[in-house]
Amino acid sequence: MYGECCTFVFQVCAILWSPNYRELVSGHGYSQNQLTIWKYPAMTRVADLTGHSSRILALAMSPDGTTVASAAADETLCFWKCFEADKTQKTSVSKSKSSSSGKQLDALSRLR
Repeated sequence: MYGECCTFVFQVCAILWSPNYRELVSGHGYSQNQLTIWKYPAMTRVADLTGHSSRILALAMSPDGTTVASAAADETLCFWKCFEADKTQKTSVSKSKSSSSGKQLDALSRLR
């Protein structure tokens, strides 16, 4: 399947990768100015998100991987809740943060 290409009639202006869901998010211009979510590696279209009246210029993903922000030539920002939060990652991150902050406090108290 490598080397094959999807043929569609619209401009791809930006692309993001969702590691938790193994999906791509692409931002487009002509003709619908939409975001499209693609399932990897099959590259099947999962969803089309419309809302901009001009082409999408940039995409960014929130640190938790749930929300995609799109900026378009129509001078608007849209926030799209595309993915669910990974509960296991969130708890492991918060546990590691609390344990590392506890270690930092211990180190600071030893200095005094």
